[in-house]
Amino acid sequence: MALIGWILSFAALFGGLALRQDLPVGGSVALSNLLIGLSVLACPMLWQEKPMGVSRGQRIVAGLALILALPLILLPTA
Repeated sequence: MALIGWILSFAALFGGLALRQDLPVGGSVALSNLLIGLSVLACPMLWQEKPMGVSRGQRIVAGLALILALPLILLPTA
């Protein structure tokens, strides 16, 4: 499970940084911020215990909310 978290964390971080650098149009800044936030939520090193009282289930729900919010962010740019 930790390996999946690391892979998702690095993919979201690098995707957010690449989006911020290479595609500065429309809602890409908001999308980049969401990807960087998702990388923080998925990082296993930061969440070994329960800091700030946030459990694994709450992080999963927050990550799903970030992913499902993408159409709302990209809608005004279409």
